[in-house]
Amino acid sequence: MNYDKFPEINISGYENEAYTGKSEIKKYLENLGQKENYCLTVDCYPGVDDEIFDLIKEIYKPDFVIKSEDVFYEKDELNKMMKPFLTENRVRGVMYYGKMDDFIDDIKLGQYQSLASQKGRVLIYGVGASYIDKGNTLIYCDLARWEIQLRYRKGMPNFKQDNDDEDVLKKIKRGFFIEWRIADKHKMDIFENIDYFLDSNQKGNPKIATGNALRRALKKTTQRPFRLVPYFDPGVWGGQWMKKNCGLDEKQNNYAWSFDGVPEENSLYFRFGDTRIEIPAMDLVLYQPVELLGMKNYCRFGAEFPIRFDFLDTIDGENLSLQVHPLTEYIKSHFGMTYTQDESYYILDCKDDGGVYLGLKEGIDKNQMLTDLKRAQEGHISFNAEKYINKFHAKKHDHFLIPAGTIHCSSKNCMVLEISATPYIFTFKLWDWDRLGLDGLPRPIHIEDGEKNIQWNRTTSWVKDNLVNHVEVIHDEDDYLEEKTGLHELEFIETRRFTSNQITYHQTDHGFNMLNLVEGQAALIESPKNEFEPYTVHYAETFIVPANVKEYTIRPLNDETIKVIKAYVRN
Repeated sequence: MNYDKFPEINISGYENEAYTGKSEIKKYLENLGQKENYCLTVDCYPGVDDEIFDLIKEIYKPDFVIKSEDVFYEKDELNKMMKPFLTENRVRGVMYYGKMDDFIDDIKLGQYQSLASQKGRVLIYGVGASYIDKGNTLIYCDLARWEIQLRYRKGMPNFKQDNDDEDVLKKIKRGFFIEWRIADKHKMDIFENIDYFLDSNQKGNPKIATGNALRRALKKTTQRPFRLVPYFDPGVWGGQWMKKNCGLDEKQNNYAWSFDGVPEENSLYFRFGDTRIEIPAMDLVLYQPVELLGMKNYCRFGAEFPIRFDFLDTIDGENLSLQVHPLTEYIKSHFGMTYTQDESYYILDCKDDGGVYLGLKEGIDKNQMLTDLKRAQEGHISFNAEKYINKFHAKKHDHFLIPAGTIHCSSKNCMVLEISATPYIFTFKLWDWDRLGLDGLPRPIHIEDGEKNIQWNRTTSWVKDNLVNHVEVIHDEDDYLEEKTGLHELEFIETRRFTSNQITYHQTDHGFNMLNLVEGQAALIESPKNEFEPYTVHYAETFIVPANVKEYTIRPLNDETIKVIKAYVRN
């Protein structure tokens, strides 16, 4: 129950540069633009609520307002332009690598740029507002992706759309493949010029921080271990383990998964005195990629965080969907992604009947299996998974490796720490045990994609030899035990498990480390040279050590033996 659901990074020296609540923001900005002729620009991430617009108008009292959405093409034209990247699939599209101004009408932009230069107090507001003019003062209103997804569920449409009642998965698809991509690029284009950041994640309770304070906070974060802000969500197969061990709402029916180590999805909390600012963790990846990832990883992946840790809870729940992930060539050619979702299941906890479905049985009839999957999808039969798929008994601290192309899923009664490459929306579900989703709709099934990616030669003997507890002892003496637990040579992630009741020494080796305390109550992360304050982590918490840290130690906080799993990009 010591799991910290709200981890903060304390930023000292900037206490007077961040404020909470509408009244405090009004006081802070009340002298903004007292000149007769002044232009205030408020640029926004897609999904920011209109309450921010009302607040800014009340504070600034503009003579003239320009809404930036008016310089974008109209809804139907946007849909036409985006259609090749959205596809007809309910979940997956094609990654858009262009920029926000691809969707801006140059003629309208020129007209509004002329309006922005008129005399008086001008307010330019909305997504991409700084394309029109950065103004005398530039405010950026940020929003985390998880909050955006929650707003989609409540009926919020996509940018400049009226799809309030559309399937939430389709809204997320539009965000994931297009809107969030172009918004992130635009944000970084203006990041150094932003005077103030507005945190709009909590409706009715906005926060503000100066640009200098937030940029300083991001730089400081790369000099110390830190945690992301986790979030938890129910699901049709969800379990009960996280309720108890992460201190969650007992009234919820279940919790299926948690993202507690996915910078693309999670947030960061910065503490400036009495004010806590929430920003997307991707801001850190995009703004400080070399300092966070290391140059070798930046050169390989760009400004993307390539490893993720997340939880899959089926304790007293149900099986996950039977699935396979695409091969690198397939994900690149079909969806525009540069690397795929290689992964592994580290068993954090398990009941006696828990297990993992992994790889194919020897001598199966491929065509018959595909026929049975398709007939099951059509509702004619229930797919007999154990006729075709290996099921391995699981116990605590087992590690099952799952290179792309390997058919797999966790059974009920497992608590999985999933260690994987970051692409997460490219799961080809093959069979979902006759279930509907929580929305009452059949969960998306992708047999056509799946059959093109299943590696049919990954059968029982190969899986046993390569993917099940493929553990190699690296060091075993009185001070500590270090074991290589994976991943497979086809995957770029290396994982090491450390067991000790003493201090252990670690180096980032010009890259970053992502870790989780998989056994023990708490551990203390320290700098041998006192370059960062000691940092405490608790059982099941994921934490990141940036490349900039270079070296650190881990020791039990109490007189106990601990286990830590560490992942990094293999050289």
